[in-house]
Amino acid sequence: MKVSQFKDYSELPLFLNAELVAKVLGVSPSSGYELMHEPGFPILKIGNRMVVPKEKFIQWVKQNTAGGTQL
Repeated sequence: MKVSQFKDYSELPLFLNAELVAKVLGVSPSSGYELMHEPGFPILKIGNRMVVPKEKFIQWVKQNTAGGTQL
């Protein structure tokens, strides 16, 4: 398992792409991309580009873990 390079959610930009989602979660870039195609994952489509609003990502992590953990 890869280790996240982030120490806290405040270090994240307002929008995350698949590569950044993967880095935050400590998974491969392909896993981040696959996750963004899962039903219920909070993506925002802008043309062909998919991004995740930071606040929605944090909320998703908390809902899909035992209360969420700080990075």
